[in-house]
Amino acid sequence: MPKDLGLFPDEDNYFDLLDGLKQRIRTAQVKAALAVNQELIALYWHIGREILVRQQQAGWGSKVVDRLSVDLRREFPEMKGFSPRNLQYMRALAEAYPDEAIVLQVVAQIPWGHNQSLLNKLDTLDQRL
Repeated sequence: MPKDLGLFPDEDNYFDLLDGLKQRIRTAQVKAALAVNQELIALYWHIGREILVRQQQAGWGSKVVDRLSVDLRREFPEMKGFSPRNLQYMRALAEAYPDEAIVLQVVAQIPWGHNQSLLNKLDTLDQRL
């Protein structure tokens, strides 16, 4: 990086400022990505919970997942994640973690793909936690 911009008498202080700002921006980007992940996991749990409750209490069958998939993708075409398979994972997430507090405190700290792997590979709540 060129040090002689002729802008400031003390170029080293400028580059210290620039380096500090770049680090602050990168840190904010990571925090924002983590916050988005947490919100998505919470959303997925709520969607899964709604499907699970309707299937248990109202006797809805598995076809509701296919219909929800079509309708949600039509309404939110810019969003990914509403395939029938992913909606089934959302339902499995809600079934595996019935306590929303666990989801918000623990489960939402890791990416969706990792949560899917835990659901596929581990049978009990204790193992997954």
